[in-house]
Amino acid sequence: MGFKGLALLSDPRYIVILNLRKVLQGQSLDKALEAHASAIDPRDRALIAELSYGVCRWYGQLQAIVGDRLQKPLRNKDQDVHLLLILGAYQLMHTRTPAHAVLSTAVDLTRILHKSWASKLVNAVLRGIQRDISRHPERIQSVQQSDLMIQYAQPAWLIEAACHAWPQAYRSILETLQQRAPMTLRLNCQVESIDRYLSRLHEHKISADAHALAPNAVVLQRPMPVEQIPGFREGWVSVQDAGAQLAAHLLDVSSGQRVLDACAAPGGKTGHLLELADSLDLVATDIDEARLHRVADNLQRLQKSASMVVADVSKPLDEWFDQPFDRILLDAPCSATGVMRRHPDIRLLRRDRDIGALAQRQFDLLQSLWPCLKPGGKLLYATCSWLPEENSLCIQHFLHTQQDAHIARMPDALKLDDWGQCCEVGRQILPGEWGMDGFYYALLVKDSVDV
Repeated sequence: MGFKGLALLSDPRYIVILNLRKVLQGQSLDKALEAHASAIDPRDRALIAELSYGVCRWYGQLQAIVGDRLQKPLRNKDQDVHLLLILGAYQLMHTRTPAHAVLSTAVDLTRILHKSWASKLVNAVLRGIQRDISRHPERIQSVQQSDLMIQYAQPAWLIEAACHAWPQAYRSILETLQQRAPMTLRLNCQVESIDRYLSRLHEHKISADAHALAPNAVVLQRPMPVEQIPGFREGWVSVQDAGAQLAAHLLDVSSGQRVLDACAAPGGKTGHLLELADSLDLVATDIDEARLHRVADNLQRLQKSASMVVADVSKPLDEWFDQPFDRILLDAPCSATGVMRRHPDIRLLRRDRDIGALAQRQFDLLQSLWPCLKPGGKLLYATCSWLPEENSLCIQHFLHTQQDAHIARMPDALKLDDWGQCCEVGRQILPGEWGMDGFYYALLVKDSVDV
């Protein structure tokens, strides 16, 4: 890498623009952030992540506000200037960075990008936004509230899907997806009780509360680096949304059972299953070997073990038919619309046409794995989506085609009987309910063989 490249990589704002360009080209923000992690000053990583995630969260609205001040759209080859304007607008509207610092650094970056011609444009547009924020907020608000797409920075198809699927709750869903998710811990209650751990956090001056629904969940009032969390290194606690923590409880595992965790990466649910029952014969599988390594790393920290198998679960291994499972957790690949608080780039990556293909793959996975379940066994179908096509409609379709499959009663493992939205089949947690991300769960049981 030449001097120019190193100089650009030393500027956090340039890295943010680079990240945004990759997202607009179809790459996930997580992968974009990882790409140059080794070349970035550790002191800048938090700032780069904060700005990258924030711009993705508000991209649609920021684009409208910037576009309102451009006489004509910028050319495709000047996408970096356009993203610089959007980044500057985000800093002015959503951060505490002084306005003069935002403007001066944005103008400086046009020169670093060898686009000095844009310095006057960038200065004028950002000054206009700052002036309206302080003197004429009604102009900003008129753009923000012009339609639901801009107000909630979401694509039209997703707005329409929310209104159609959840007519009484769509605004709550959209508002929640613009918020930052809480940092929730999963405590291994085999080694520490919730009350004792809360006391331990209090001793470290960390404010937290037990979650009202998930039995092993503790919610921090403020996020913090994992290495500063008491007990994290020792494997006492893991970071996991409370909604995701329900999966292990709902699967209703018992010691000695043979369990398949399909699509297991990154391993949060795998570790939780092993914390809930001793001596599980657990097989954790994923199609991506690198992602399966993350499962192994997580289990090592928890001091737990499982059989790791790189496999495409749409093509089950012969041994899974010969030695079927008592329990199967199918955490199916999905649109991830329920976790958009944590991954705001999803709104820029996901397309309407993706949903049908995902629903078909989810149905195919159910059909492929069902023969690997013992008679009398249970399969928990889970997604982090709130779209019915991926959830209740998919399960209804499966039940119509699989005569030995029935909906099982959810186990009484949770603190409350009434949780989530009751669907035709299964239960849906909408984003924000109980402070959780959006998840869908359906517990299926296979008919026992008549003797």
